[in-house]
Amino acid sequence: MKVILINGSPRTNGNTAIALHEMEKVFAAEGIETEYIQVGNLAIRGCVACGSCATKGKCVFDDIVNEVASKFEACDGIVLGSPVYYASANATLVAFLDRLFYSASYDMTMKVGASVVVARRGGLSSTFDELNKYFTIAGMPIASSQYWNSLHGRLPGEAEKDAEGLQTMRTLARNMSFLIKSIALGKEKFGLPEKEERVATNFVR
Repeated sequence: MKVILINGSPRTNGNTAIALHEMEKVFAAEGIETEYIQVGNLAIRGCVACGSCATKGKCVFDDIVNEVASKFEACDGIVLGSPVYYASANATLVAFLDRLFYSASYDMTMKVGASVVVARRGGLSSTFDELNKYFTIAGMPIASSQYWNSLHGRLPGEAEKDAEGLQTMRTLARNMSFLIKSIALGKEKFGLPEKEERVATNFVR
């Protein structure tokens, strides 16, 4: 079983990294393999709605998005980590996620998702909600913790002082490990939920 952790911060060793590395320790103890991927400091353009992915099966811009797409297909869960900018996720991470989730041609149903957000003070809940929407549109269960998955810190390393936030990260990783293992057992016995043929209804007719 494997989880990929996406760091959407431009700071490779900042407070978002502290949150994700705290989870990595628990995943290792739970026997869950992890891969840590840094994207927040890369030049990632946004989706241009060209529709090429519908025929190519991947994004027309062949960069980190397509590289991670194959890893995402093979994994059991994904953790998204982001700093908070104006009560929103880092724009680079949003561009990455828009293209990843839109261009991927495989079924994401029952892959487990979790998001963690880091800020000096405010904007955490709205950013947390923003990231979770990628999971809910893709049929992915969301792992939860003992509190909203947030960590506080401004200067590099300050998040280490947020004892409650770090505990929230550890609890999240334990709950996510349990959910991944439980889903694996359920798939083995019952398979994935039955899917209906997709109905797309436009609001303007």
